[in-house]
Amino acid sequence: MIVASRPAAPGRKARRAPSAPAPADALESGVLAGESLAVARAITLVEDRSARGAALLRAVARSTGRAHRLGITGPPGAGKSTLVNAVAREILGRGGSVGILAVDPTSPFTGGALLGDRVRMQGAAGDPRVFIRSMASRGDLGGLAAAAQDAADVLDAAGKDWVVMETVGVGQTEVEVAGAADTVVVILHPESGDGVQTMKAGLMEVADIFVINKADREGAERLVRDVLDMLELRRPGRDGWRPPVMTTTATSGKGVAELLDEIEKHRDATRASGSFQERRRERARARIRGLVEESIRGRVFRAGDGELERLVDGVVEGRETPQGAAMRLLRRVQDASVEGE
Repeated sequence: MIVASRPAAPGRKARRAPSAPAPADALESGVLAGESLAVARAITLVEDRSARGAALLRAVARSTGRAHRLGITGPPGAGKSTLVNAVAREILGRGGSVGILAVDPTSPFTGGALLGDRVRMQGAAGDPRVFIRSMASRGDLGGLAAAAQDAADVLDAAGKDWVVMETVGVGQTEVEVAGAADTVVVILHPESGDGVQTMKAGLMEVADIFVINKADREGAERLVRDVLDMLELRRPGRDGWRPPVMTTTATSGKGVAELLDEIEKHRDATRASGSFQERRRERARARIRGLVEESIRGRVFRAGDGELERLVDGVVEGRETPQGAAMRLLRRVQDASVEGE
């Protein structure tokens, strides 16, 4: 049925009808064509975990798997954003294209990205071959929002040669980036000092390449030696790769070309050994498990919302243990599922 629109009252402008969302196939075509607006809308959809975003990911899945995914991580103050900007410019200089996902802390007021790395990446942001998106970590302890991997798929499908994921920078809990990237670069700086010791059990173990940035500052050479000493205790990877320790000064570009050379060397070595494909299989397995766990967790707390608070009271008052409360909540969800069948 066609409904005629009401004519505007005399002397009053007609209100513009809200624009209808682009059909999924048009958005899919825009992503596959590398159109920036379509890519931005697609990332918003997948970041919001919408049904339309999930459908889009299914539609473009066959066009993914070509981009090399580079994880950039390290403690705060290491100059990660400046170095990402410099690496992106080097990639452009070699004829490549790049998508950058800068995962920032979540604003406690809006839930959005707090820092906005695009402000710190003006050098690369003006090139049409570069797409930069700030994403909120949304409290993810791994420093990498779960939706960032979906966004990386969108950029991959859009034809980007490289997808760079820069993480929040919250210390050794940032190891999640290792499962999301094909090559992991850990950036340190001379002021890291004894912090290297505290990161051995986490962040320092995930690196494929170490970078001492701000190498023009005092203490850089000592930090290089510290990292090399630490690496003596680390076994080579399954492909025999031993992480090199590079030095850069991102503000001047010194050492950036050599860093990209080493990243490409790691990419080629892992593809030749087969570990590249193994890493991607591990990533797919982890993503599937994570999504299943997220779905189950959501069902549990939606179904047992009122019961949860009663169980909390029981634990606080000593009438129930956390283990017993968890089992009761799970049984409630199972009973609700049986009743709904």
